[in-house]
Amino acid sequence: MDTDLRLESSLWVGNKRHRAVLTGWNFNWTEVDQKNCDKKTISVPVAEVVGVEEGRVEILPQKLVEDKDKDFTVFYVKRSSSGGSSGLLWRLGRTQFSCPSRVLRDQWTEHLRTAVKTHSPSRPHKLLVFINPYGGKKKGRQIYHSVVAPLFELAGISSHVIVTERANQARDHLLKKDLTGFDGVVSVGGDGMFSEILHGLIGRTQQESGLCENDPAVTLQPCPLHIGIIPAGSTDCVCYATVGVIDPVTSALHVIIGDSQPLDVCSVYHASALVRYSVSLVGYGFYGDVLAESEKHRWMGPLRYDYSGTMVYLSNRSYTGVVQYLPADPMLSSPRDKTRCLSGCSVCSRTTERHFPDSGSLYSAHYSQFSTESEGDWVSVEGRFRCVSLTCMSSSCPRSPQGLSPSAHLADGTGDLILVWDTHPLSFLKFLHRHTSTEDQFDLPFVEVHRVKALRFSLPSSGREEEAFGGIAEQSVVIDEEDQSYVETVSRCGSQLRLAESSAGVEMANGQKKENAFLCGLCCSKSPTVSVWNCDGEILPFTEILCRIHGQLVRLYARGIEDSTELRWGKGQV
Repeated sequence: MDTDLRLESSLWVGNKRHRAVLTGWNFNWTEVDQKNCDKKTISVPVAEVVGVEEGRVEILPQKLVEDKDKDFTVFYVKRSSSGGSSGLLWRLGRTQFSCPSRVLRDQWTEHLRTAVKTHSPSRPHKLLVFINPYGGKKKGRQIYHSVVAPLFELAGISSHVIVTERANQARDHLLKKDLTGFDGVVSVGGDGMFSEILHGLIGRTQQESGLCENDPAVTLQPCPLHIGIIPAGSTDCVCYATVGVIDPVTSALHVIIGDSQPLDVCSVYHASALVRYSVSLVGYGFYGDVLAESEKHRWMGPLRYDYSGTMVYLSNRSYTGVVQYLPADPMLSSPRDKTRCLSGCSVCSRTTERHFPDSGSLYSAHYSQFSTESEGDWVSVEGRFRCVSLTCMSSSCPRSPQGLSPSAHLADGTGDLILVWDTHPLSFLKFLHRHTSTEDQFDLPFVEVHRVKALRFSLPSSGREEEAFGGIAEQSVVIDEEDQSYVETVSRCGSQLRLAESSAGVEMANGQKKENAFLCGLCCSKSPTVSVWNCDGEILPFTEILCRIHGQLVRLYARGIEDSTELRWGKGQV
């Protein structure tokens, strides 16, 4: 049908006459007074029409239908401010129209439905839904059946629902079962459920593509199925960082209209084997210790994180390590440029155009971070750190609205590496406190931040000689107290690897860390020599790892955080 489709007539909303106009892209209705003068106009993009029903219909909190042969109801996205959150709340707008005749009513419903199909070709028709009934406040099933399912039914989406009964059930299902006919997968739960689905879809895609996930040099293939996130967990970091609010209705509406937000993924390797995928945080030192401590106090519920954070801070630990990173192009963006990755982000859009030039094809072979000479050289720093963190997104949350790295991007093919050197406990407290405010947490002398494409972390070894690598590099390093060793293999096709030493102004210590008397005796009898890695809320059993950022490896039913400052309530806005 012609995309300039046009239908115009007089319709009544309540007892007020309106002039309704449907063009190819928008549906507008304008109140007309007794003198036939225009008053307030409401405009809804066709792409944000959720559903059209004959009669007078209500959906939430329960479905009610009053059969009127001259009436129809239009449901659409309606935005509102989210208060303290960074994004906008989406609500289900509803307007009931009355027509002079049933013939005209049928014209309107047919034209509106056709316009939605024409301008929203990416809307899902069939979804695979996984519900975690134990996450958060254990309300996953209730949230889905009372809030999300009625919206999916209104939009004509069929769903196959699986309530998980064990850990990794969703991952295993996605790896082994037939997924034919599904347009996307929906997670109803927290970050743990999302991680299961992420691992399942990425693993399934690489299997079907004949690729080895354990090879760090392989360019992984992006997943064809979108992922939707309905927040229902104790932590919903990924949802907050990609939508800006933690709200099931908002997330469900993003799924319905078929929004698409590409997302970078970090793969983590140890001894030439894939360990996990991450989208938010890979953290060593403080963040790893907090997670490990919290696992001892799961009986405390969410309070265990506050308690564990306090105890780990008081223990005043720092750790020696060698950090090697592959810098991203500083001309494209910087973690200190004060920009925010919002809906329609120009940095992420340019990345898509640069690496996927063939009509945005996700299967372009241009996106290889380890295979061209233009990738630059590795940089190495060695010393004692409070924490080493790598994040592919801002990692914002309600308690830290700006996140770990406020200017990080969702889909630019890079991650932000944050190095916090050993410092006085009160200085480190200042760094932590700035995450809860608008102050720049990087504007401190003991903090560095770098935009990178890859990271390697290892323990310092006495007498280690600087090596120049070409092609394939292998090295055996100590990884734990039992002096077990492994061989890390990294392939960099056609690119020479140079480890450039940089002075950090911090004295290197190869032995056990010197005890600092700052309240350490209150929390521990002996300071550990190594920390653990926190990978999106999961503890990694390895110290020495390699991380690589894969640009736009998955796509979410989202559109990024909408700027709340652009919310206008004037003419033409819902």
